[in-house]
Amino acid sequence: MPAPKPKNDRQRLKVLWQYDVLDTVPEEVFDDLTDLAAHICEAPIALISLIDEDRQWFKSKVGMTIEETSRDISFCAHAIASDGLFIVPDATQDQRFKRNPLVTGEPKIRFYAGAPLVTPDGHALGTLCVLDKSPRRLTTDQQQALRVLAHHVMTQLELRRHARELAGAREDTHQTKVELQRARAEIARLRAQVERFSAGARPVKTAVKSRPRR
Repeated sequence: MPAPKPKNDRQRLKVLWQYDVLDTVPEEVFDDLTDLAAHICEAPIALISLIDEDRQWFKSKVGMTIEETSRDISFCAHAIASDGLFIVPDATQDQRFKRNPLVTGEPKIRFYAGAPLVTPDGHALGTLCVLDKSPRRLTTDQQQALRVLAHHVMTQLELRRHARELAGAREDTHQTKVELQRARAEIARLRAQVERFSAGARPVKTAVKSRPRR
């Protein structure tokens, strides 16, 4: 059963694209947070998942080799439409997921818990989630740890975005300086041409010979 799309999904996607993180290479800071989530929650699989228009793409992953899946079969697509932590104790007993190919086939998901990655303006871009092949639950401490780690993932996405924007601003400033220097050089060249032209157009003064008196 595909997840219902959030009412603000079009705006949410625009915000997601502004982070310019989809299809980027792995980064250590995100992999560290994913590893920590797997360790604290004692889960064999942990993911940082971002929900695009028609897919979920994994920025970081532990215990899974695939890079993305269809949004239609994504547990995380349900999580971003929820308030707070989204938990499925046993997917085979849940009407939304019991026929999901990720449940009936590999990796045979049974347990899922996902904390939404929420931007400062309230858009859920994806999740930090943990999965297991056996039905289970998280302790209260594990649930809180997953929320805290998801907050840190979002903080890192924000820092990454700001660093990219700053680098772009610096590049724009550098390009502006280069163009300004070119403009000044061109003005100087034109001024020199005008001065040479003006010098060549001035009338040449000749000495007038005085006539001898008679």
